[in-house]
Amino acid sequence: MPSPDGAAAPAPAPRAWQVVLEHIERDLLGDRLAPGDHLPPERDLAARLGVGRSSVREALRVLEVMGLIRTGTGSGPSSGAVIIATPQGGMSALLRLQVAAHGFPLNDVVRTRVALETAVVEDLAEAADPDTAAVRRILDAMDAAGRSREEFLALDAQFHLGLAEASGNLVITATMAGLRSAIESYVRIGAARVADWSKMATRLQREHRAILHAVEAGDPGLARDLVRAHITGYYADAHLARESATETERNRS
Repeated sequence: MPSPDGAAAPAPAPRAWQVVLEHIERDLLGDRLAPGDHLPPERDLAARLGVGRSSVREALRVLEVMGLIRTGTGSGPSSGAVIIATPQGGMSALLRLQVAAHGFPLNDVVRTRVALETAVVEDLAEAADPDTAAVRRILDAMDAAGRSREEFLALDAQFHLGLAEASGNLVITATMAGLRSAIESYVRIGAARVADWSKMATRLQREHRAILHAVEAGDPGLARDLVRAHITGYYADAHLARESATETERNRS
């Protein structure tokens, strides 16, 4: 929500589970964790990061849906959370540092998303047999009852990144992964301005399913149009034009 004087609201502070998520991601990108390694126990992670164990569990659940870890119960070598994959590195990590240090104009991020993601879904729809199983699992996870808005938005970002990964275009995938923090930032700002989040989440999921259906049906034109409408529609309906105007004024001063 904007403040009473009309200024744009600041980005919401990261929630506790996001702190855990980002800590683990930094260790993965920094090669301090690798496939096959076990994460510390929930109790140890919670104490180290100063968060509750429930926040650790939320972060682990998101990481599992993202395909980065596998969790097991009981005792022995298969118990606990085990790393099974790592995020895209290289250019992705470089872009994330660039975003963190300088930021990118919101309009540029949105236009880049449209350019990248329309290319992604067109390529996927033209493929003979696109592997969309992982993307479908993410959408199923987003439908789970009791999913918080923050969890939904993290999985939403992974859905879009998952489409890029399924396309097999490593450059686009790395670019989107690098822009992820910028994308998530403006999406969170927009979500805070939505009066009826439940209605918005239902709509976004309907649009996600339609995009995936067009891809699997082999209709690149429809998939492209749906992705463009999905991205620009959220930008408009979440009143993010105000954020762009604020950026423009700041850059002029």
